Amino acid sequence: MSIAFVAWIFWLFIAPQFGIISDSSALQFAIYIAITVLIIACPCALGLATPTAVMVGTGMAAARGILIKDAKALEIAHKIDTIVFDKTGTLTLGKPEVQTFEIESKYISLLYSIEKQSHHPLADAVVRHIKSTKFRVKPGMTIDKFKDISGKGVEGVIDGKKVVVGTGRFMKELKVEIPPNFDKLANKLREKAQTVSFIAVGDEVVGLIGIADSIKEDAIDVISKLKSRGIRTVMITGDNQKTAEVIGKHLGIDEVFAEVLPGEKAEKIRELQLNGQIVAMVGDGINDAPALATADIGIAMGTGTDVAIATGDIVLVKGTLEKVVESIDVSQKTLLVIKQNLFWAFGYNIIGIPVAAGILFPFFGILLSPIIASIAMAFSSVSVVGNSLRLRYLR
Repeated sequence: MSIAFVAWIFWLFIAPQFGIISDSSALQFAIYIAITVLIIACPCALGLATPTAVMVGTGMAAARGILIKDAKALEIAHKIDTIVFDKTGTLTLGKPEVQTFEIESKYISLLYSIEKQSHHPLADAVVRHIKSTKFRVKPGMTIDKFKDISGKGVEGVIDGKKVVVGTGRFMKELKVEIPPNFDKLANKLREKAQTVSFIAVGDEVVGLIGIADSIKEDAIDVISKLKSRGIRTVMITGDNQKTAEVIGKHLGIDEVFAEVLPGEKAEKIRELQLNGQIVAMVGDGINDAPALATADIGIAMGTGTDVAIATGDIVLVKGTLEKVVESIDVSQKTLLVIKQNLFWAFGYNIIGIPVAAGILFPFFGILLSPIIASIAMAFSSVSVVGNSLRLRYLR
């Protein structure tokens, strides 16, 4: 509007004094120029530059099984320099199986009864294992004072006996001493990437369980691709340090945070952010929700819990890790198109407005008509929309 007014003033009062136009035609000429400038300066292309690209980008992502719930996530995903992965169910299949089962048969009923009360994947694995064997389980055992302590284990009282199943760290907290033979076996199992749980009855450790969860087929390839893009990879888990390090080394992970309690995951994310890193968190469980919310972008596996899916900014519908890489690629391509759209929109205005204002008229006699200006304005908008639609065909 201001440019049109300045152009109107120039052609009405100043141009006639220099003999560029006659006094009699100055008013008509000034109005003609002002209308042309108003038309060509319409910011339609600028207004369409970002939203059309974002709309097409989110649509393209959805077609690939990537649900982007917040356009902001699409716009900043390309800036991510650190991706933190939860281990169980994210890097692994989330279907743990018992590999080592060292416990006297007289304690199996106690183990079965207390693990059946928990919904943790490791507890489910123990229950499935006992059911699949020929162990005889005493039915109808009463459990009192049951506690399921996230990241540590379970405890309760069965037939007057305190029963605890959990990590070595949990046993130490409860001042339950782990015998040297069990401790030695546990270390060997951890070197084989097995997660170890101890069984204690009273103050005595009476057994040990080694559980392994297979790594997803595409995990190693995905980590490699992310590192080739200059993205630092981190694994965070409540598992034992040794077990986590073995898995991390196998995957090629840059850094491993082990023995992290569920409530501490978000703190680890904040620590990385305070170091100036732009962090994405990939997780699937209820325990991952605070970390997903804390990260700059939360990426939830669609095969995970409803809480994680609701918290994530991006949801990978089929829970395929390869989609993490694709999410970043979609963001990069969308940003590129947005920049192209803005460049075209600004370029159109930078060139079109001076020409519409009559800058070429004194030298070449070239003057845009309002009709040509309206066609140029429409063409600029169509160009921006067309360029955004190219996203659908980018690979």
